[in-house]
Amino acid sequence: MVLESAADTSLLLGAADVPPVREENTAGRSPFLLTCDHYGRLIPQALGDLGLLASELTRHIAWDIGIAGVAGQLSRQLGAHLIAQRYSRLVIDCNRPPCAASSIPVLSEATTVPGNEGLTREAAEARRQAIFEPYHRRIAEVIDRRLREGLPTVLVSLHSFTPVYAGIARPWHIGTLYHRDTRLPPLLLQLFRAEADLVVGDNEPYAVSDQTDYTIPVHGEARGLMNSGIEIRQDLIADQAGERQWADRLARIFAEVEATLIRPRASHL
Repeated sequence: MVLESAADTSLLLGAADVPPVREENTAGRSPFLLTCDHYGRLIPQALGDLGLLASELTRHIAWDIGIAGVAGQLSRQLGAHLIAQRYSRLVIDCNRPPCAASSIPVLSEATTVPGNEGLTREAAEARRQAIFEPYHRRIAEVIDRRLREGLPTVLVSLHSFTPVYAGIARPWHIGTLYHRDTRLPPLLLQLFRAEADLVVGDNEPYAVSDQTDYTIPVHGEARGLMNSGIEIRQDLIADQAGERQWADRLARIFAEVEATLIRPRASHL
């Protein structure tokens, strides 16, 4: 069942729905603050299945496959605070400006989303208030607290991408995504490229922009934090073994980042 009226969605999340924000290592003292915009693929019960087959809701259009396992393990290995969002990007994409057409997609890749067609302004606002706002409010609160406490804070936004898009194979194993930060991304690119087995994307398969992204521009760039997006190809993290291997690799690389870029900086504060 798909609900269509504004009244139906005025209280979008009911008692049976989980909160949109998931956190791990809330007391973590690592300089890295991990975010995961497309961690989950839940749909509020009031929205049914958005008119989609169950098979569609396990695809990349619904979430970033494999990144939840990587994010959780990386958080634990680094002792880093992780803030993740549990609901499907098909309900509302928490890495898109709410004014963007892709915020609540009617068409995702080649798939039409019936539950998003003809959505009223009120219904769209209900999704924003129930899911998007609590997630980003929590990220802002944590950054505020860390800055008050004098904790070095580096924003890392974790994502995954499909091996093939629109019939075109994507060769990269991992990509570093950025826009205005000239500190963290060059070092990450250097460290990733030092791994002999990796094909590394420099702003591939996506680049960050104010029009297409939200987390990095708003919480990283606008706050003056070092930041980067990380994209891992999904076939590499499609099972638990792959998730563990990539969490191990990222933990090792981020330890080098901390030793190279963050500890020397902190010692001069």
